[in-house]
Amino acid sequence: MSTVLDHSAQTGLAASLKNVSKSYKHFQLKQIDLELQRGTVVGLIGPNGAGKSTTMRILMGLVNPDSGSVSALGKPISSREAAAKQEIGFFSDDMRLYQPESIGWHMQFVRSLYPTWDDQYAHELLDRFGLIERQAVKGLSQGQRVKSMLLLVLARRPQLLVLDEPTNGLDPVAKHEVLTELMSVVKDESRTILYSSHNTQDVEQISDQIIFIDRGRVIAADDRDVFLERWKRIKLHVPDGWRSPSVAGLKLESEFKQLRVFSLNQFQPEVPARLAASGATVEAVESMTLEEIFISTVMRGREEAGL
Repeated sequence: MSTVLDHSAQTGLAASLKNVSKSYKHFQLKQIDLELQRGTVVGLIGPNGAGKSTTMRILMGLVNPDSGSVSALGKPISSREAAAKQEIGFFSDDMRLYQPESIGWHMQFVRSLYPTWDDQYAHELLDRFGLIERQAVKGLSQGQRVKSMLLLVLARRPQLLVLDEPTNGLDPVAKHEVLTELMSVVKDESRTILYSSHNTQDVEQISDQIIFIDRGRVIAADDRDVFLERWKRIKLHVPDGWRSPSVAGLKLESEFKQLRVFSLNQFQPEVPARLAASGATVEAVESMTLEEIFISTVMRGREEAGL
């Protein structure tokens, strides 16, 4: 599936994956095509094992694809190309810091490697995240470790942030702090975030564009608001022997006696009238959450693929 996330207010690509595939013994990433426009926050949503981390690691050059091409910020990406990654910040929840050393030691180390390091911003993040510069990593909680690693990434002021499950394991307060900071990052409209999670609430809060991935394939992609406006849940009370009219994108989700609940992924204002004309009573037309939309999209895709 080819996915071009277009953002007309921005110019230029932050990253591109073209026809990217990768095969493992028990998993395949299949012909991923993505274009991320500069200045956007793109949420990559998928179940565990869907291919989110593999996609991000290929983008970072940590994994070589079997086929396809990858570029970021106008440069080709590969495991041998270090210069292309200078302006890319990567976070993964399996990254580790040196246990005996302090947060300040890590700040000095990263500063020595990246000329874009912003020391003032780093100390602002220390304060916002409630971190102590002299504290050793071995004494940090899980939330403090995550915030420390994000500080080290953000203080480099990268043009592209690739964040793999950055709020995984955080308590609600720490999660709020992290998401608030990420939203402030993109006030600079030239900076881009690719943000993966299986938690749709996090992605909905921060992202303006959404990609759904399942079993190694991109199954849907669009602006967040388009997803939320286009998808509806429709509840009907139907007479005996009722037959649903042909409405594109209408799918029965559940039924109980005379009640039918449908999801619709291509809502148009005339749909309720069409359903009423078929003899049904329209009880409700409701918005769906991004999580409900995601689940319905995954189940529809698996059903269509015969899985």
